[in-house]
Amino acid sequence: MNFKKVGIILKHNQPKAVEIGIDLAKWLINRGKEVLFTEGIGKALNKNYYDKKTITSNSDIVIVVGGDGTFLSVARLVKDYSIPIIGINLGGLGFLTEITLDEMYDVLDDIFKGNFTINERMMLKASIYRSGEKISSYSVLNDVVINKGTLARIIELKTSINDNFVTKYRADGLIVATPTGSTAYSLAAGGPIIYPELNCIILTPICPHTLTNRPIVVSGDDIITVELNSLDNDVMITLDGQVGFSLRDEDIVKIEKDEKKTLILTSPRKNYFETLRTKLKWGL
Repeated sequence: MNFKKVGIILKHNQPKAVEIGIDLAKWLINRGKEVLFTEGIGKALNKNYYDKKTITSNSDIVIVVGGDGTFLSVARLVKDYSIPIIGINLGGLGFLTEITLDEMYDVLDDIFKGNFTINERMMLKASIYRSGEKISSYSVLNDVVINKGTLARIIELKTSINDNFVTKYRADGLIVATPTGSTAYSLAAGGPIIYPELNCIILTPICPHTLTNRPIVVSGDDIITVELNSLDNDVMITLDGQVGFSLRDEDIVKIEKDEKKTLILTSPRKNYFETLRTKLKWGL
């Protein structure tokens, strides 16, 4: 792949990210790349700048400078264009933005020389139905979370897989995650770590009332249906931890594999297990 047009998207309102983005843009321009960037870089370089949607729809590759939250927002934007993305970590705990600042330019050199791998990551599509009518639909790379608010009581979630009734979770909530999302909220709630290129979905209850309700791993081709049974209005659905709204009693959430995938560029200098060891401090 010949990456002539390179997009840069930064963590919003982060001065450090802007500084790094300016240096990165200059480095790319000096190597003959056409670079598309957001307002912070554009104003500093006195060049045209663009919104995120314009960048993702017109680039051959997008470099994300920030954390996993920024990466997730970009993943939702690029999925319709099959554009690979790579994440540069600003120093926090990032499983998606796995490239450190110290190795950024060496890794990018590798990529522009053709020395890279593209990992296809599964996404989920969540559709919300109210009174039999679909009111919204979202794509996520990490997870779909249904949970109660701070003051709400335990909620009941009637859960089926391929129209086969599984159980009624009485819990603080339920996380439905991709393998990529297995190291996010699902892991914190006691879910398993899943190799990110596997075709599966993880269901992880949040603080279940019945302690035998444990996380379940099912096929990525399964369709999961969750019906909210709760008269309490303080229940939310959250998509990738970034987009969310209130659910009502008897709302139904249908979750299935999205036709689109997120394409993540990785360097041969890195592997998934090295990232796990580093981020989770295994044996360090």
